[in-house]
Amino acid sequence: MATFKQYTKKDGSKAWMFKAYLGTDPSTGKQVQTTRRNFETKKIAQKKLNELLVDYEKNGLQKQNITTFQEVYDLWYTSYKNTVKESTSIATERYMKLHILPVFGKSRIDKITLKQCQKAVNDWAEKLQVFKVVLQYAIKVMDYAINLEIIDSNPFKKVIRPVRKETAEQKKIKFYTSEELESVMVYLETNVNKYQDGTLLQKFFAEYEYTLYRLLAFTGLRGGEAAALTWDDIDFTEQTLNVSKTLSKTREGFTVSTPKTKSSNRNIGVDPKTLRILKRWQLRQKEFLFANRVKGCNIIFADINGTHTERQSLYQRSSRLAQKTGLPNIGTHGFRHSHASMLFEAGVSMKDAQERLGHSSIEMTMDIYTHVTKKSKEKTVKQLAKFASF
Repeated sequence: MATFKQYTKKDGSKAWMFKAYLGTDPSTGKQVQTTRRNFETKKIAQKKLNELLVDYEKNGLQKQNITTFQEVYDLWYTSYKNTVKESTSIATERYMKLHILPVFGKSRIDKITLKQCQKAVNDWAEKLQVFKVVLQYAIKVMDYAINLEIIDSNPFKKVIRPVRKETAEQKKIKFYTSEELESVMVYLETNVNKYQDGTLLQKFFAEYEYTLYRLLAFTGLRGGEAAALTWDDIDFTEQTLNVSKTLSKTREGFTVSTPKTKSSNRNIGVDPKTLRILKRWQLRQKEFLFANRVKGCNIIFADINGTHTERQSLYQRSSRLAQKTGLPNIGTHGFRHSHASMLFEAGVSMKDAQERLGHSSIEMTMDIYTHVTKKSKEKTVKQLAKFASF
């Protein structure tokens, strides 16, 4: 006894499925039923059912070897990690091990209920800003179990997604105003002058930091993009900078890879003063690295040993810079937002800002614009109130 049905898949294509009674399990006395799906035609579905009936008649009920969420995840991840960048697969693995596997790893995947899934999602939403990302990974593993014909439906797709009440701190995009940025540049330039008669190491890092933060603030590069730059990426004649790579995390450390998105590949103009600072740094760097017996280094922001500077090191430098200048710590990425703020204040169009920043969608640019202009509006109101205090 079986029923066949044609259904519509998520991608809009049609497929066939069947539900069938195979017999009675002698060990429990319960009826054995099965559901199979994703057949191209009804004829193929009927053939599969006939094979199942013959197999059941000969061998009885065959238990699935894969039973737990962990086991299905292990199979899914083995395939998944070969379809994405290593840095992405590392992040995925971290989300799974920190948030999903501790809850569902030991559970039989066919016994996981909608109630359990809803509770987990509620907990994730309470604790994590990225709970929707975590949920999507849980959905992917359960969908994979459906493809393996271990389960028939995905309870994670039926949960109600909580709406997070973000705090002001969570909503805030960190950046420096043009005035704050100017004070940072003055401090860094003063530091360069201060250490002209200092040790080799003091002079190296004073000029390194001045060049790095000047470039970040006046180009809007991501930290990983800046860390991957080579001198071949700069055309001093055309006054342009080519962004075609980034420094990505791997299990062994870091590697230079393709940028975050296709839109991240871009060629942008660089202002004359930043180019002069870069040119001076290029000469100084050669002197420093030669003195340190480093040859053939073409990395713009190499460390004293001629190797790439890790992004974590860049963040630590940003933190120390904030302490020394008495300003909030905006991290390395905050200089990118500061650049966006200056673009908007200068009247640059949203489309031009999107292309310069390498955003894949105009919505991302608009989101930053909404946040950075809000502070400007608040400042304007305070200035007006102070001026017209009658």
